[in-house]
Amino acid sequence: MANTDSNFLKGGEFIIRDVASSDIFTPEDFSEEQRMMADATTEFIEKQVLPHRERFENKDYAFTEELMKKAGDLGLLGITVPEKYNGLGMDFTTSMLVTDRISGVSGSLSTAYGAHTGIGVLPILLYGNDAQKEKYLPKLVTGEWMGAYCLTEPGAGSDANSGKTKAELTADGKHYKINGQKIWISNAGFADIFTVFARIENDKYLTGFIVERGTEGLSFGEEENKLGIRASSTRQVFFNDMLVPVENLLGERDGGFKIAMNALNYGRIKLAVATLDASRRVISYSVQYGNERKQFGKSLTEFGAIKQKLADMTTRTWVCESATYRSGQDIENHIQRLQAGGMSSAEAKLKGVEEYAIECAILKVLGSEASSYVVDEGVQIFGGMGYSADAPMEAAYRDARIARIYEGTNEINRMHSVGMLLKKALKGELDLMTPAMKIADELMGIPSFDGPDASQLFAIEKEQIANLKKAVLMVSGKAVEKFTMAIEEEQQLLMNVADMLTEVYAAESAVLRAEKVANRNTEAEASLYIDMAKLYLHMAIEKVGHAGREAIYSFAEGDEQRILLMGLKRFTKVQNPINVKETRIRIATKVIAENKYAF
Repeated sequence: MANTDSNFLKGGEFIIRDVASSDIFTPEDFSEEQRMMADATTEFIEKQVLPHRERFENKDYAFTEELMKKAGDLGLLGITVPEKYNGLGMDFTTSMLVTDRISGVSGSLSTAYGAHTGIGVLPILLYGNDAQKEKYLPKLVTGEWMGAYCLTEPGAGSDANSGKTKAELTADGKHYKINGQKIWISNAGFADIFTVFARIENDKYLTGFIVERGTEGLSFGEEENKLGIRASSTRQVFFNDMLVPVENLLGERDGGFKIAMNALNYGRIKLAVATLDASRRVISYSVQYGNERKQFGKSLTEFGAIKQKLADMTTRTWVCESATYRSGQDIENHIQRLQAGGMSSAEAKLKGVEEYAIECAILKVLGSEASSYVVDEGVQIFGGMGYSADAPMEAAYRDARIARIYEGTNEINRMHSVGMLLKKALKGELDLMTPAMKIADELMGIPSFDGPDASQLFAIEKEQIANLKKAVLMVSGKAVEKFTMAIEEEQQLLMNVADMLTEVYAAESAVLRAEKVANRNTEAEASLYIDMAKLYLHMAIEKVGHAGREAIYSFAEGDEQRILLMGLKRFTKVQNPINVKETRIRIATKVIAENKYAF
């Protein structure tokens, strides 16, 4: 159901508004149809992928392509594509759920799937004209054709618009002649359709083109020898006087940078959701090994150190799931809202994701770093066996590493999340100044000793989260006051603020999900959800405090520094300490008893 104007929460607005648990979406809210899609995807993975996991590590690119074709046969390559183009015409959240479930066993398949359904198909779906959509989408959706996306160039790195590939209109006006080179192109070895970005003459921005395999002047390098995702086809792509028909220009001339950035917004939240099932499976492998492995006459899972690891791995995965599906449904609600207002489907999908670009960047960092943490601890639980290629941890460890690099490095995404928040404030889309000024007044006043009603579930925790939001606004507000527009150059400071922002969003998502489950059932039935929410909030408070201090030390001195540090201490004071040891034991006990990730 689309949001009404009264409860519509704009992208980034979570930092200045309270949110009710009834207004967020949680995985417990999946419809029956969505659960059926998830189950069908899981069945495909269990039967077609899991038994042949070693083929990915042996660089069996043909197997990855074969699986992609089978996914196309099942309809998994066109979840949100309209039915008239052979898609299923389903909502954004369902596409998230399928991406989640298809990505758990192999990073190679996950990358191929994400590259095809995301940056391979979306530029044509969202920016193509009717003729382009009719020609390309039906075959891309069924898997008859595979898609790839050619943006990155040697020396370009994170600066997507710095590419040197050139496009020149031929004398007869019928073709663009393209010359240049792209690197790290996923699916390049078997893709049939390439979205290629090149600069026409001295345009400020790149332009997108649709290029078909077999076009004269198009050639490929050898498969890259990679640390992980070994059966994900990754090659260089070369253009040597390649002639592309003018009707294959995608979108508008000079509009390629916009296409690239919007594709990245999609890619970031999809990458976040793609880490979830991999983390769940690593936790399951870890607890199964820990239950079987005996040391000093006991199972590994009987030791407190292992229980702590399992509890933290589980909690971080559950929190990432909570935050990611919360944002995914916010995007879907906004898409519906825009369509109800008369906007076209393609434009609504673009604007829907663009509105939540801040959350997409936050989630990309949150999910990829949680996944890296989980697989690292998984290796540790396995011990020496974790380092063996015969155990599942080794491949998972290598596959997880790329997630912190592609779709924009985590450093870029950190700075991007804060930068976009400040730009929204400058444009008047978010009023950050009014609450920031109130916080400044609050710091100079006498602290209130009135506390929340401790008898209400999460009343204290919600006040704690409100205070963490104040900490973010206090630090960022003072930083902007000091540096004004030059704050864009203060990268270390921006990353500190981004870490604070991320922890607030994650902790709030966890508390709201647990509250919603408790309200729907009982507190007793939701007790472990409550435990995980409180445990994560405990960790978030520590992280916000640490990042806030680093930020303050970097730009404030004397009395100003002292006042800011006093304010940070007030806002990060733990109001309702929990026994973290016993909390972790309760969470781990559930996972150990079920011998798998249990939530």
